[in-house]
Amino acid sequence: MSATRPVQGPRLLLPGLREVYEVFVRAADELPALGSALPAEVWVSAQLGTLEAAAPHAEGRRAALGDLVTSLRAAGTPGARAFLRGLAAIGPAEVRRVAAKAADAMGAAEPSWTAALGSVTPSQVWLIQEGPLDGDRFVCEFRYPDGRDLHAIAVRLSYGDAPSEIVPVGDVPALMTAARQAMQAELCTVQPFSPAAVGERLRAALSGARTIPDDCYPALALARHRLSLLP
Repeated sequence: MSATRPVQGPRLLLPGLREVYEVFVRAADELPALGSALPAEVWVSAQLGTLEAAAPHAEGRRAALGDLVTSLRAAGTPGARAFLRGLAAIGPAEVRRVAAKAADAMGAAEPSWTAALGSVTPSQVWLIQEGPLDGDRFVCEFRYPDGRDLHAIAVRLSYGDAPSEIVPVGDVPALMTAARQAMQAELCTVQPFSPAAVGERLRAALSGARTIPDDCYPALALARHRLSLLP
């Protein structure tokens, strides 16, 4: 009797990371229950941040992204398909098309909110300055087509336009109310700013050529996507 051959997994560019991809696949089971596009995009961005922070160089990141798509498609679960939809919507440009193609080829059910992933329109942009040593904090607002889930990406730039903080903001009115109260107490200044000028400045600040602080990685993919939509 011949020996039973072990079941082979999908062919990967970086097979030594197979267990890492399996962790991402299992974690994706959380996605369908998140309820709407915004928390799903925040979740996908956090996973991408983990991957990018661990990548030794750009080539390694691209290989890992390709392997992740391959692993998610092979898993075939609803969470894996939702993860692929998120990658297609807000992931790095080099992975979006292949992720969308992989998701289209799957038969797993997917949440109704997947159609809204990445489909946002820029709104107001604000500059908040709290002091000469705190740098510039830009709050860029976005809306989904149905008008729900107004949210923002807040990016703080320190000296030399180095990013020091990237935060997704779910409750924009509360943030702006607190900022205006601080302004009345003369603790900061708040002013509307040109989306075109902010877009150019922040896109340059978040480019891969710059050093990104560790605590900025979870929101980095989402911020890059949103800022790409500014004029």
